[in-house]
Amino acid sequence: MTFPWQLQIGIINIPYHVIFETAGIFIGFRYFLYLRKKQNDTIASSNRLWIIIGAIFGAVIGSRLVGGFENPVRMAESDNIFLHFYQNTTIVGGLLGGLSGVELTKKFIGEKHSSGDLFTYPLLLAMIIGRIGCFSMGVYEDTFGVSTGSIFGIDLGDGLKRHPVTLYEIVFLLLLWAGLKWMEKIYGLAEGGKFKLFMISYLLFRLLLDFIKPHYSFSIGLSTIQVVCAAGLIYYSYFIFNPKKIFSSYA
Repeated sequence: MTFPWQLQIGIINIPYHVIFETAGIFIGFRYFLYLRKKQNDTIASSNRLWIIIGAIFGAVIGSRLVGGFENPVRMAESDNIFLHFYQNTTIVGGLLGGLSGVELTKKFIGEKHSSGDLFTYPLLLAMIIGRIGCFSMGVYEDTFGVSTGSIFGIDLGDGLKRHPVTLYEIVFLLLLWAGLKWMEKIYGLAEGGKFKLFMISYLLFRLLLDFIKPHYSFSIGLSTIQVVCAAGLIYYSYFIFNPKKIFSSYA
């Protein structure tokens, strides 16, 4: 395989990453609208709109803040600090930033219902499609793994066999989707339980996955993303140790 994958239209080359990322956002949002109509959203349309706006603003800010701090050395050497933060993004920051934006918005508008469950499967779908785009970039984007001698190693464009961490993530997200469906059916989930399980599972996965990704590490041996994942897990620790708050039929 030759990386990065690009769509050539005449003299114009369009990276597949741009195509898949755009498609992921569009398809994920359309799936959200479909689920909202099908499941009869308990949150009023006006409040749901404000929640979506809060999620978008929070995700954009969080994604760029965490992405910008992911490599402090590169940040310090940047000629334009604003451009540096604009160009560096990460889904972990987007998820936690979006969560912060939603929670602040709900407090402002006085919404008491949990709003995350309806976003869970659309987020999973958008992330899966987006990660296909990340894989298409090979080593030309910071979403590749360290070199490996395992059978899973793939040459992502620099002649080395590397962990295809984006493919690992796609498999994990598919399994998480199936697992959430199974838990909904077998145990039942309390309001907000689906989204909490999604966030806890993904943050833990990324905390572990980043050990096989090349990154800047602090003295504690963790990257910026891993520190943020750990902070997110601490935020959810009450629910981790109190599963009755997640499952509606916990024995």
